[in-house]
Amino acid sequence: MLVSLAGMTKPSCLVKPVSLTRIPGRYLTHQEGLPKLPVPPLNQTCDRYLAVLEPIIESEELNQTRTLVEEFQRPGGVGERLQQGLERRAHKAENWLSDWWLQMAYLDYRMPVVIHSSPGVVLPRLEFSDRQGQIRYAAKLIAGVLDFKTMIDNETLPVEYLGGRPLCMSQYYRVLSSCRIPGIKSDSVVNYASNKTPPRHITVVHNFQFYVLDVYNSDCTPLTVDQLYVQLEKICNSSLQTNKEPVGILTSNHRNSWGKAYANLIRDKTNKESVRAIQKSIFTVCLDAPMPRASDDMYRTRAAVQMLHGGGSRWNSGNRWFDKTLQFIVGEDGACGLIYEHAPAEGPPIVALIDHVVEYTYKSDIVRTPMAPLPMPQKLCFNISPELKKDIEEAKQNMNIMVQDLDMKVHVFSYFGKNIPKSYKLSPDAFIQVALQLAYYRMYQHCCATYESASLRMFRLGRTDTIRSASVDSATFVRAMDDQSIQNSEKVALLEKAVKAHRAYTDMAIRGQAIDRHLLGLKLQAIEDLSALPDIFMDTSYAVANHYNLSTSQVPAKTDCVMCFGPVVPDGYGVCYNPMEEHINFAISAFNSCADTSATRLAHALEDALLDMKALLEQTPKAKL
Repeated sequence: MLVSLAGMTKPSCLVKPVSLTRIPGRYLTHQEGLPKLPVPPLNQTCDRYLAVLEPIIESEELNQTRTLVEEFQRPGGVGERLQQGLERRAHKAENWLSDWWLQMAYLDYRMPVVIHSSPGVVLPRLEFSDRQGQIRYAAKLIAGVLDFKTMIDNETLPVEYLGGRPLCMSQYYRVLSSCRIPGIKSDSVVNYASNKTPPRHITVVHNFQFYVLDVYNSDCTPLTVDQLYVQLEKICNSSLQTNKEPVGILTSNHRNSWGKAYANLIRDKTNKESVRAIQKSIFTVCLDAPMPRASDDMYRTRAAVQMLHGGGSRWNSGNRWFDKTLQFIVGEDGACGLIYEHAPAEGPPIVALIDHVVEYTYKSDIVRTPMAPLPMPQKLCFNISPELKKDIEEAKQNMNIMVQDLDMKVHVFSYFGKNIPKSYKLSPDAFIQVALQLAYYRMYQHCCATYESASLRMFRLGRTDTIRSASVDSATFVRAMDDQSIQNSEKVALLEKAVKAHRAYTDMAIRGQAIDRHLLGLKLQAIEDLSALPDIFMDTSYAVANHYNLSTSQVPAKTDCVMCFGPVVPDGYGVCYNPMEEHINFAISAFNSCADTSATRLAHALEDALLDMKALLEQTPKAKL
């Protein structure tokens, strides 16, 4: 379940002073002006589906799939009937895909959100000499988020563009004051931002204890950094003991188990009120205890796992409410970042918020006049029954198993960044993706189904589609790269062709013409029609095509940060990267329970692939355009 986005442009003016003038209706007018997500032609998708299978499916199996695809798309056949149903849905709905996608990709997904769904973000390392430093930074961070919230509330958020076309901004309006609610078989997401009386508080969690912190004065102005500091200090001083039951760890469990425990938890009136306060809060701030020290080269990797899962039940995993859309993490040892629940939004809106907040924290403090005393933040109480204690113990054990199984490596590739591919007039994202294909091929001697997230935000309520990075052209290049009998000039031509093919697929995807969401729509249409699932979806090729051994995402940011997430299959990798001008931040994940995968090995293979591709371009005189 992914983030990303290839081809995203950053708005140039996100951190200019916030406009205090409200522009009511601006957001709605903008949204209504966006085109609807198209339903691609059936024959086009079928042809492109066969093309993407070529590098990852054996020829005998592929011939069998060709027969099934021909049968599926014949005039008057089942494909045509499903296509017509999809087109009718597209005509009626604001976006034919978004509700289905939210339900299927997130709310019906029953694995824990931790590692399997929720991405983390590691911010640049900070040095706090004491707890006061931690609290001071947390206060600035909260003020920065509230500053960004003012733009959302006033509808003055700068519209983002991609290829000169305006993008859907709806995800920005869904990340604050929202929370996932567990169910026994399916979850839901609730957003309180548009309530008649929207939330005025955040939740702060310290030593597993939750507090409600009102962040607005009675005149509706946000609390200043100084006021927030005082309030956070009160919270820390009243939560020094660490022997409390970590209720928050329940949110890390398998969704069905958590759904049952949740129903049990909120039977108690006090518990229900405490849970509602967390769910309604604008966002959560986790003031983390220090983690075990790590060497400088291992620091980012250790910080990444802290953002993703908290380090286990004896560290900070109980210092979370993983269902909360936005949780900012500020460690006493300077490890900072966030984790977000993926259902409401992709990576770019989160990163735009981060860029704004990080720049805000660099501002020097304004010295203010003495403050009127503020009330003590309210501590949230939980009554823990023996049954709940058992649920908490089970969640702790399951979390510790997940922690042990995650193999994570954050790798800063320091030799070059976007600058080198750009100097050869090659797309940096496509260059990195082809390098990933080369690295994987060298490790396993075959190509695999590869997912890269593409933004569909050119369309109203658009989420993502898949860029299939394993192409006929990338396969041809990776097989040729280490073949001594092939001339360098020919290898360069194959590299350029592979990069351009990836760029072309990206352009096709962001214009709503990729194959994966369309095929999913046809499959879901068949289920909705209560008809038999067409053979094309029961075919082995379809299963292989959707078993993403490489699940990847480019999440560019101005901040020198990196997003991270877990693999989506047991024998796969999660690869997220932020290409900066002169270096690239990579976060690579795998599972220790799979003997065939290793995040460190892939990081080394990727570094070699990038350097070899650069050397190839430099050694070949005609390459420099």
